[in-house]
Amino acid sequence: METHLILVGLLSLCSLSLSQVCNTQLLENVDFPGTDIKFEYSPDVDHCQQLCTQHPSCLFFTFIRPDWTGDLRHFYCYLKTTASGNVAVQKPLEGVTSGFSLKACTPELQPCLPKVYPDVDFFGADYTALFTADHEECQRACTQDPGCQFFTFVHEDFGTETIRFKCHLKYSPSIPAPPTVRRQTGVVSGFSQNVHLPQQSTTVFFTACEGKLFPSISVPQSNLKTLPGVSPDHCRALCSDHPACTFFTFDSNEFKCHLKNNKDNMETIAKEGSTTGFPERFCQLDENWLKVAHDGVTLHGSDIRFELVDDADSCQRKCTEDPLCQFYDYLTEAFSDRDFWRRCFFKRTITMPAPPKITKLEKVTSGFQLRSCV
Repeated sequence: METHLILVGLLSLCSLSLSQVCNTQLLENVDFPGTDIKFEYSPDVDHCQQLCTQHPSCLFFTFIRPDWTGDLRHFYCYLKTTASGNVAVQKPLEGVTSGFSLKACTPELQPCLPKVYPDVDFFGADYTALFTADHEECQRACTQDPGCQFFTFVHEDFGTETIRFKCHLKYSPSIPAPPTVRRQTGVVSGFSQNVHLPQQSTTVFFTACEGKLFPSISVPQSNLKTLPGVSPDHCRALCSDHPACTFFTFDSNEFKCHLKNNKDNMETIAKEGSTTGFPERFCQLDENWLKVAHDGVTLHGSDIRFELVDDADSCQRKCTEDPLCQFYDYLTEAFSDRDFWRRCFFKRTITMPAPPKITKLEKVTSGFQLRSCV
């Protein structure tokens, strides 16, 4: 019953994206109160709008600007939706800007984010640092590093002398990880063939990786991050995407991908249901995992909408054809509720650069990589 209720609730949201018209208007000093899904941090309203566009059910948003004086919140991007698809209430409010998802437009799913933000700190998510002459060189370093998504540069007149000229390179995921993966009878799941994979090598010699996996082997220590994963190959792609991941263990019983960080040693143990492997960083990433359909597995949540199709292959093809779709669930005639048979659920998650926290801080400058601007 719980599964049915969740699906019914999602369907009321899924239909909304299709009913919206393209609306690029930004309403300065206007609030859309209530109906929040969640909030994320954004450095400006344009980034906030892109986050709303990438979120599966966000239809509109309110951004709290740096000039907001109501409380200590700044750079808050509130993602919102309603069952009707329309803004329920709007009212004047100084220091905020509201707007709409660009899903109904022609969205840039890997948006160019060329702006830099003086006196703004993209706090956290560091994986390495170096010293550069200025923030322009820091941004170039971030753009050249395949793992870097955004940066913060500390200026020469910063209060702490020892970190002046320091360029902090930072990471956020760019490969989709479904929010929940679990076993479900009557469901076939998989990925779009057009999922963007980061370029891992800048050499002229692009050879395919021949990754090695170690079945029934686990590394219990050195956890860096745990993400939902569908398969060892999906887990390897997630590890390859994270610049600090040195190896990984995939748990097929819980569908968990444990990214590890240990440059000194790798202590393994025998464990059924676990697979250990290494990232692919110096060759062309293997894309075969995108083609695999997973019978009896659901990539639960993150629904955009659904269509009725005849089989799982058609569902994967439809997902690939839809620029918003990253992964899918197809419900077969083995599913417990026949009312949901033949439904192909299109799904996505946010994969654009997104700092985990943003704060005001004098004498620093932050910004994003420019690889998406080429």
